[in-house]
Amino acid sequence: MGYHGWRGNPPGTENEARRRIVEAATACLDRAGLAKTSLSDVAAEAGVTRQTVYRYFPGLKDILRAVALAGVEEFAGRMERHLAAFGSATEAAVESVVYAVRTVPAEPHLGLLLQAGEADFFSDGVLSPQAFSFGARILGNLPVDWAAAGVRTDDDLRGLAEVLMRLFMSFLQHPADPASTDDRLRALVRRWIGPALGG
Repeated sequence: MGYHGWRGNPPGTENEARRRIVEAATACLDRAGLAKTSLSDVAAEAGVTRQTVYRYFPGLKDILRAVALAGVEEFAGRMERHLAAFGSATEAAVESVVYAVRTVPAEPHLGLLLQAGEADFFSDGVLSPQAFSFGARILGNLPVDWAAAGVRTDDDLRGLAEVLMRLFMSFLQHPADPASTDDRLRALVRRWIGPALGG
């Protein structure tokens, strides 16, 4: 495959090469922060040239998105555990928005693209069919009687996930001024989402 460098340990596949570049970027970000991390830094950390990095990622923002997405599974697990405490469809839906609005910006890797001014790039990943299916999986795993709330099919669950994800992205990208408290945000979302879910 024409690999160069890699600290004498070339990856066996293209997926492994991408993973190692993402790991190198994560190490740079954890050590120096976003403002002081460049594509050259990532290449040096991985033990390769900039040209090698470009073979797998068009630019630094693409690497940032890959770093953010690498943290999605762990974040989703924490969100699912948090939402499991809410037994009704309305409360689970409302709390999913509040949880995402409050936690995503503080996530060390998920919040990167928002910090980087790459909100559109970030939202392209969050507001995708794959992301909606992922959100539907989280909702479907909760101890909630979705059918009783009118959410009876997989398409219904994906549709609900899409609405909730579009809602939290709107709050993330355009925060209230002055900032809303959690309770005020809950009341607002409950007022308009609750009736659709019978609550």
